[in-house]
Amino acid sequence: MNVTGKNQAVDRIRIAKRIAMELQDGMVVNLGVGIPTLIQNYLKPDSRVYLQSENGLLGMGPTPPKEEIDMDLISASKHPITLGQGSSIFSSADSFVMIRGGHVDFAVMGALQVGQSGEIANWAVPGQDILGVGGAMDLVASAKKIIIAISHTTKDNVPKIVKKLTCPTSGIRTAEMIVTEKAVFRIENGCLYLEEVSEDSSVDEVRKLTEAEFIVSKDLKRMPV
Repeated sequence: MNVTGKNQAVDRIRIAKRIAMELQDGMVVNLGVGIPTLIQNYLKPDSRVYLQSENGLLGMGPTPPKEEIDMDLISASKHPITLGQGSSIFSSADSFVMIRGGHVDFAVMGALQVGQSGEIANWAVPGQDILGVGGAMDLVASAKKIIIAISHTTKDNVPKIVKKLTCPTSGIRTAEMIVTEKAVFRIENGCLYLEEVSEDSSVDEVRKLTEAEFIVSKDLKRMPV
């Protein structure tokens, strides 16, 4: 792995670890494709957070060692997982009954863009072929709370947190929180608040790399290492 690849891996882990801190015992949490499916590796071993995968699993455990991989047990990102104590496997149809029925406390999702008010775009890029919407719109409409896990910019350094979406929206519901490798934002009443900045970044850098306008919290903190 080259230096860029290593840095990207470190950034993804930082985001996953920070979001894991938000999850409390008793919660049912859906982990979407991409960075969210790293989160199960950073929960405490005795955690009673119930991780749901839209392909039909409740009670997802951490990634297994290579010698124990069973590719019949995979996450929404098609990565190998384990079964936690008391887990259950069911059809994708039943999984969406859980989602649409409002039984998911948190949905942790990736995104192509997030608007200034928290509006999410995570299923299509204009001008590119669309393979399918997946469960994005169901989760946006039905989860009790939405956390977005994304890199702060694209590979070309284009901001992903924008004033107005240029990609198709995933629904009228908005996210409550955005976590990137550089910052943590809270969204409240249509306003973006910068709550935390990573140890290797600054408010000035976050402003430079964020198209959307935001308010710096009076209680600004450093992201936990």
